[in-house]
Amino acid sequence: MIFSLADAQSLLTVDEAVKIALKNNYGILVARNDATISKTNNTMGNAGMLPNVSVFGNGTYEVNTVNQTYSTGSETNYSGLSTKSYNAGTELSWTIFNGGKMFITKNKLTEMEALGEMQFKDKVLQTQYDVIAAYYEVVRQKQQLISINEIINYNTELVKILQVSYDNGSLLKTNLLQAKIDLNVFMENSINQEYVIDVAKKNLNQLIGANADNLFEVSDSIPLAYTIDKAELSKKLNASNTTILSFQKQIEIARLNISEYNRMRYPLINVKAGYYLSHTDNSAGSLLKSQSYGPQLGGSISFPLFQSGNINRQIFIAKIEAASASFNLENIKLEVNKELQNAIAAFENQQRLLNIETANNEFTKEMLDISIQRMKLGQTTSLEVHQAQENYVQSSTRLINFKYTLKIAETKLKQLMAEL
Repeated sequence: MIFSLADAQSLLTVDEAVKIALKNNYGILVARNDATISKTNNTMGNAGMLPNVSVFGNGTYEVNTVNQTYSTGSETNYSGLSTKSYNAGTELSWTIFNGGKMFITKNKLTEMEALGEMQFKDKVLQTQYDVIAAYYEVVRQKQQLISINEIINYNTELVKILQVSYDNGSLLKTNLLQAKIDLNVFMENSINQEYVIDVAKKNLNQLIGANADNLFEVSDSIPLAYTIDKAELSKKLNASNTTILSFQKQIEIARLNISEYNRMRYPLINVKAGYYLSHTDNSAGSLLKSQSYGPQLGGSISFPLFQSGNINRQIFIAKIEAASASFNLENIKLEVNKELQNAIAAFENQQRLLNIETANNEFTKEMLDISIQRMKLGQTTSLEVHQAQENYVQSSTRLINFKYTLKIAETKLKQLMAEL
């Protein structure tokens, strides 16, 4: 599936990107198919609860030479004896009792369907996380470009100021050349940043199932209005996280496997009913024609007295698998809880850093503005302005990165709680 925007530079929002990815992402499509297979397999017939009905027929034509000698001494000889026969009928066969195994199998198929849906949801959440992260990576790089272009404007103004001072003979040429060098470096950075943005957009295009050359624009900001309750998150984790819930389903399936194998110790009762027709024609002999037809009803019962220890072996293995499933669940609980605590710590840490750097960014910008004004009045040196620029550039980069990392921590928390 290919996604394209009608306008080559249409604005693509993060919600639209997620929506498109859920429709077109190939990983999502595969996961949906897997879930559909599990759902399709969950039937009473697949569990062995329904009868099988079939219609059959066969026929033969034979030409034989017969030589028969009886104990009385008489003989019978037929040359070219032809025999035509056919059989036909419809038959129903039904397992009416197998120790309840069919009902356990049906429950297992239901759990497998639920597991398929849970794994699909987990894949959806992971895709949403990847798309959101990729989208705001484009936004982050775009903000970085805006910051670089802002510095280019400052440098352009500075070069003009220094050019006037140099022309008046009040400035050394080295100061003017340094300002021009700084301007060129930032212009190079701008070109490189455009390439970085292009790569980030291609990554996003892949996630939403679009061609790499698909053109779009993103928003200019990263919204940050999420608040957390650490106690509530920890309390809801086991009941919300799709990975944990998937492993819990695997335990249920493993336990049902044990029950299935145990039921193989019980007797098996089958019934059979049908309507049958048999007809035979002989060209010679004492029996020229034979025909029978009518309904028939029968049944069978079998007891598994000895099966080379296979049932015990299968039950033993199923118990080991169930134990392993329990171990895996406990391990994944620890792992997911670690991810939650790390995400909470990252979220709180980035919030504190963002608050500090927001104020710091205002300070560095004010210092840069003051330095530029002082340069116009000839009250400072180009070195001071250069240092003010560097401080502002570094602060802007940190600020952008803190916003992005905070957004990623927020997205990870939502993914862990299945709230994306």
